[in-house]
Amino acid sequence: MKKWKGIIASLLVVLLVGMLAACGGQDLASKNVSDNKADGKKSGKLKIGLSVSDLTLERWQHDRDIFVDKAKSLGADVLVQSANGDEAKQLSQIQNMLSQGIDALVIIAINSDSLSPVVEQAKKEGIPVLAYDRLINNADVDAYVSFDNVRVGEMQAEAIVKSVPKGNYFLLGGSPTDNNAKMFRQGQMNVIQPLVDKGDIKVIGDQWAKDWDANEAMKIIENGLTANKNKIDAIVASNDSTAGGAIQALAGQHLDGKVAISGQDADLAAVQRIVEGKQTMTVYKPIKTIASKSAEVAVQLAKGEKVQADSTVNNGKMDVPFIKLDPIMVNKDNVMDTIIKDNFHPYDDVYKNVPASERPAKQ
Repeated sequence: MKKWKGIIASLLVVLLVGMLAACGGQDLASKNVSDNKADGKKSGKLKIGLSVSDLTLERWQHDRDIFVDKAKSLGADVLVQSANGDEAKQLSQIQNMLSQGIDALVIIAINSDSLSPVVEQAKKEGIPVLAYDRLINNADVDAYVSFDNVRVGEMQAEAIVKSVPKGNYFLLGGSPTDNNAKMFRQGQMNVIQPLVDKGDIKVIGDQWAKDWDANEAMKIIENGLTANKNKIDAIVASNDSTAGGAIQALAGQHLDGKVAISGQDADLAAVQRIVEGKQTMTVYKPIKTIASKSAEVAVQLAKGEKVQADSTVNNGKMDVPFIKLDPIMVNKDNVMDTIIKDNFHPYDDVYKNVPASERPAKQ
């Protein structure tokens, strides 16, 4: 009997020691996790969340790559997510980013009017917000980096008016939910309206392409051509994607290259169309400039530093500090001095559909 009592007592001691060791191990593990978190903060490594509207568009792929590289050179990691044109998805992705310990949030908005709830959430968590290229309306935004978008619209209209001073114009706007699209239209009408009032220009169509979709633009222009018996002299398209769709519609009636048409973003396909004579112009917004500047501003915001702005723009709630950049008009005559010179697109890619005898000499 004594022997069994001794064995039981020994087992109880072993069990008790094991339980204490387990408790001690749990405390040590918790301490290690805490120390690791503290060490992470002490390392000074910043994390920036970049919410991109739609990476299926060539333009935003360039922006992402340059932004990420610049941020890394400044000591920050970048968490990138693309909503692929889905407003609800963008909201959900941003909420997810906010839960991952980011130090600053950068948003390329799909809908400029739908993001105030997540911006408010970010502000409550002490996370600064930068609106990239597209203004976010009715929200407490810390800074806005973009090109002079009214000037972009003016450049588009100026180029088309120079090419076609009089005639039937079709206005092909971008996404109606994109604040920039409205600014482009404002700039376009600064140039066109006086000529409409004078009677030189007749606006025979004015429509907006949802989500800047090329297929949507193609359908709009197909219908416009039918309604006007192909009598369209010029199309003021607000970007290269919609211009591409419009040119497809024109090609269906053998009118590509015969109707003046504007664009924006200097997409490779658009620049190819320009040198081939199918698109009149594009507005080149040096992506390296806006992406690099935005990365610099994002890092400044993440560090709690003051951002120097050129001016302000009111978003319906506040005057947002606006870092304003200058766009560049590109046509067939200055492709070499802009797109090629900046290495935005390679010479061989731009001129691949142009006979060698008609290409300008490489510089």
